Amino acid sequence: MKFTAEQIAGILEGEVVGNPNAEVYKLSKIEEGSEGSLTFLANPKYLNYIYTTQATITIVNTTFIPESEITTTLIKVEDAYKSFSKLLEYYNQVKLMKSGIEQPSVVSENVTYGENLYLGSFCYLGKNVTIGENVKIYPNSFIGDNVSIGDNTIIFAGARIYSETVIGKNCTIHSGSIIGSDGFGFVPNEEGIYSKVPQIGNVVIEDNVDIGSCTTIDRATLGSTVIRKGVKLDNQIQIAHNVEIGENTVIAAQTGVAGSTKIGKGCQIGGQVGIAGHLVIGDGVRIQAQSGIGKNIKEGEVIQGSPSFGYSDFNKSYVHFKNLPKIVSDIEALKKQITNENSINNG
Repeated sequence: MKFTAEQIAGILEGEVVGNPNAEVYKLSKIEEGSEGSLTFLANPKYLNYIYTTQATITIVNTTFIPESEITTTLIKVEDAYKSFSKLLEYYNQVKLMKSGIEQPSVVSENVTYGENLYLGSFCYLGKNVTIGENVKIYPNSFIGDNVSIGDNTIIFAGARIYSETVIGKNCTIHSGSIIGSDGFGFVPNEEGIYSKVPQIGNVVIEDNVDIGSCTTIDRATLGSTVIRKGVKLDNQIQIAHNVEIGENTVIAAQTGVAGSTKIGKGCQIGGQVGIAGHLVIGDGVRIQAQSGIGKNIKEGEVIQGSPSFGYSDFNKSYVHFKNLPKIVSDIEALKKQITNENSINNG
């Protein structure tokens, strides 16, 4: 798909300086620009590249005035960075603008869906599935019985949505994610043999939630595992049964949250964090990467370490930890000095 400088300027409400008919069909960094590409200049560190870039079109701030000859066509806007971001969003929307039901695919009985559904090939829709408008479900995806999917939600290729799951509007679920698989519930008998506890709850995902690739969210034993509106989950995260994650909380990759833990709203949780079960984490908590959380955390705390404790205390302790060999050496020297002094005094 090609766009002219004039078309792009129209989208961004910008001014073309150069050839309005210049065409682009790809995006690039300014230092890697090539013929047919669109780039932008926002950071002054990259100013020199504007004079050497081979990009066909470059978005710049209105304040930019070339000091020597340039070959790229300019589009001048108030804020080049924001405009380029807007263009990326527009480009993504155009790229994802698909509709229709591809074959082969399976649509079971009593499935209902709104306008502009895209259902990729080799997809399966179970019984009584309800799908809103402008939903995109990419190839090789599985949607189980009684699932509900809200308007404008995108489910990328290879996702698995188990039965009874409820997904809100404007959500994005990336490839390989599994929503609604059984929670990890087993009970040992007197012989130490484990029996499975039936997991008969579901998963509820509210509006505007993003779920990264290969993330797993388990269904509740009873009731619901709940992901509140605006939550952003990175790739490869494990959310166990009956967990609740509050509004607008963000969690980075490879974090695991054990069963029945409640996480507040507006929290920021780093990568590779382990959170034990049946805990309560307050609103606005920040947990640094690779921390191990084994107790409740109060609202607004900043936590680090495994086992975790206050971020400020952790940093102070870490200074001493780095110097531990020297501290031990100094202690040994003092002990030796004291021993020698005692020997002289007693001699």
